[in-house]
Amino acid sequence: MASYLIEPVDRLPFGTPEKARRYATERYQGAVGLNWWTSDPSLQFLMRRYLGAEGLAWAEPRLTALGELMGGRVARWAEETDRNPPRLEKYDRWGRDISEVVMPPSFEAARRELVATGFTRPDFVAEAKAAGVDPAPMAVAWSYMLDQADIGMACALGTGGDMVVGLTELFAPEDVKARVRELFSAGMFSGEAAQMLTERSGGSDLGALEATAARDGDAWRLNGFKWFASNANGSAFVVLAKTEGAEDGVRGISPFLILRERRDGSRNGIKIRRLKDKLGTRSVASGEIEFADAEAFLLAPEAKGDGKGLSRMMELTNGARLGISMMGLGCARRSLVEALCYVRAREAFGAPLYDQPLMRRKLAELIVETEAVQAMVFDGYLSKPRLRIGAPLIKLRAARLGVTAASDAIEIHGGNGYIEQWPVARILRDAQVNPIWEGGDNILCLDVRRAMLREQAHEPFFERLEQAVANADDTLVNERIANLRQAVKRWQSLDTTTAEARLFPLAQYMADVYAAALLLEQADNDRKALVAHLYARNHLAAPNPLRDIDAPAEELDRFEELVAGAFIDDRKEPA
Repeated sequence: MASYLIEPVDRLPFGTPEKARRYATERYQGAVGLNWWTSDPSLQFLMRRYLGAEGLAWAEPRLTALGELMGGRVARWAEETDRNPPRLEKYDRWGRDISEVVMPPSFEAARRELVATGFTRPDFVAEAKAAGVDPAPMAVAWSYMLDQADIGMACALGTGGDMVVGLTELFAPEDVKARVRELFSAGMFSGEAAQMLTERSGGSDLGALEATAARDGDAWRLNGFKWFASNANGSAFVVLAKTEGAEDGVRGISPFLILRERRDGSRNGIKIRRLKDKLGTRSVASGEIEFADAEAFLLAPEAKGDGKGLSRMMELTNGARLGISMMGLGCARRSLVEALCYVRAREAFGAPLYDQPLMRRKLAELIVETEAVQAMVFDGYLSKPRLRIGAPLIKLRAARLGVTAASDAIEIHGGNGYIEQWPVARILRDAQVNPIWEGGDNILCLDVRRAMLREQAHEPFFERLEQAVANADDTLVNERIANLRQAVKRWQSLDTTTAEARLFPLAQYMADVYAAALLLEQADNDRKALVAHLYARNHLAAPNPLRDIDAPAEELDRFEELVAGAFIDDRKEPA
């Protein structure tokens, strides 16, 4: 039964039950309430590939429980936190600076559940390994499902936990190592890590930063002002600064560890000026952080750093870029699911939107693009060794897809999509930050250049492409791999200015071929072969003078097959 009143406007002369059905609230259920594991055949396909049949049999009940949690309580808590974001308690009752971020109850409830059920927990990792199961693919699936609910929470849990732990173990004093181990004892998401790079002088131009560190025994005193610090209420920060007397530029930068409390247990010199009033990702407290003689520990091998602080940080930043890529993928997947739920319920021109040919074309495109990015992100995390050039290319594609897919989902919802009571408005607000976090498109392209020129990183990238298509009989993708090799060689011969300007189309071409090759590698059934074919046709085929107006409409002819492999909704429609 409906929970709303039937009013006079529901009984107008031209009103009919058929029309009323179009706006019956109970018919529009959306993604929340679904089990995000059992409703996602594309994720099940990937877990089968990465875990094997026996591994999946062990993992499935755990993934089923996780899917229920993410699609249920975590997704609902995310909506509540978005409506009631964190706030800053700057001073206590006597005017002393306490810089305390007060998180809403919905956030705290979600965080407790997520830390307790995380697949990076030491006890879970040990249990999986004892069963002969690699826990890494399950950890990736955990992030994938969380990012459909709330990418802000993913950031708040700490996208840089591995960075903090890794650098601390290499360079920090023994007592500091022990403190960090304790903070992260429940897994990489338990320590609330954060990176603090951006200052008023620049975000991407890190050589211009002004934060300064001075030696103080085996520690340092750090002073500076970080302009955009996400997870401002975290416990462990990696902060970039220049040591006194260092070169004023990139080579003068070193990474430092700053903990919320000093060694003696007193409050460290960390002040939150204010929290940012952001467009989205409201569940992560982003603020302006001032360090005033903060106790810090150099995360580099020499007293003044070795001039490699930024490059060392950027190596670890590529791990964070994969995290942002997963956020983009999560936004795209959630947008796709919300769109499919909506078009099945909404009717226009005598039929459900789901049955309209133009709508089917758009939905097929969303399915193919989302699965292409899904293949890239999972490969970025799980290929051994990780491709140096993979992270910037994957983020270039995945972060942008999160925005465009959310925009498409809003358009599919029509005016409703523009209203905050419907879920897709928040997805777009959240997704828009992903192209900015950990470097915008231009910065990613510059990193691709750095990796190719300094590390010849394109060579293992091409090896991965060849490996992916080794067992595939696809002339188009093989031709484009050869063409891409030629494009890289031609690019290397350009003058410096032109070469930089051509980085964007080159990187996009690399991403296109990478995704197409991975989809071919996955094409061990007819449906996945169709996805690979449609992606290659849309991204790699030479332009047709008629723009394929008369081409076979395979995405329409096999539309139900595409959808069945992307989304299952076994809920009964309310009467």
